[in-house]
Amino acid sequence: MGRDDFLVAPSNHAAVAWLDRWPDWPGPALVLHGPAGSGKTHLVHVWRARVLAAGEEAPILAAGALVGAAPEDLLSGCNAAIIENPDRRGVCGDRGAETGLFHLYNHLKAHSGHLLLTGRAAPVGWPFVLADLRSRLAAAPAAELGPPDDALIAAVLVKLFADRQLRVGRDVVSYVLSRMERSFAAARELVDALDRAALAEQRNITVPLARAVLSAGNVNQEGERRDGPGTGR
Repeated sequence: MGRDDFLVAPSNHAAVAWLDRWPDWPGPALVLHGPAGSGKTHLVHVWRARVLAAGEEAPILAAGALVGAAPEDLLSGCNAAIIENPDRRGVCGDRGAETGLFHLYNHLKAHSGHLLLTGRAAPVGWPFVLADLRSRLAAAPAAELGPPDDALIAAVLVKLFADRQLRVGRDVVSYVLSRMERSFAAARELVDALDRAALAEQRNITVPLARAVLSAGNVNQEGERRDGPGTGR
C-alpha cells in the first residue's frame, strides 16, 4: 500500500496528481471516485503516509463515529481525516452521520485542515439529505480513477511476482491477463494463489499451473467480480 507500490497510469494519473499537490488544495476536501478495484483504497494509504511524513495524522473515520460527535473529538488533535465510501457505508441518508460530516468539513475548513473522501461516483450524485453538505462536497475537487487497463494490470502482475522473487514468463502473464478480473485486488489474489500452488507442488509457475489454479475457482475471474478489503471498493 506504499507510494512506490502504486503504478501510475492514464487511468489514475489525475488522482495521483491531486494527492501530490497536497497540502496545496484549493479547498478543505478532495474526492477520489471510480469503480471497484481502481485503486482508491491504495491511494488513501498513500495520502495517509504523506500526511504522516509531514508530522500530521489522518484517521479513517467510520460512519457511526460521525453521529453526535464533535469534530475535535473525532480528530483527537489531528488536522486531517479520511472517510471511505460515505455514499455506501451509512453516511448518506443518515441525518446524524451527515450532520457530523458537515460539522467536520466546516471545522477542517476553519482550521486549514483537509478531508479525503472516496466513492464509486462523483459526490454530485451522492444521496445526501442535507442540502448544505451536498453543495459543499459537490463543489469540492473530484478526481476520477478509471478501471485499470490491460497494460496496467500486466505491469502490476509483473511487479507482484518480482516482489516475491518469482521468475514468471511472459506467456504466463499473457495467459492469466486474458482470464482474470481487471482489478488490483484480483491481481494480488492470483499471484498469492500461484505462489502457494507452486510451493505446494514444488514446481515453477507455468501456463499449466496457472490454468489449474484458475480452474480451481480460488481467484476472481473475468465476470466474477466481488468486493473485498483493500481494493478501493
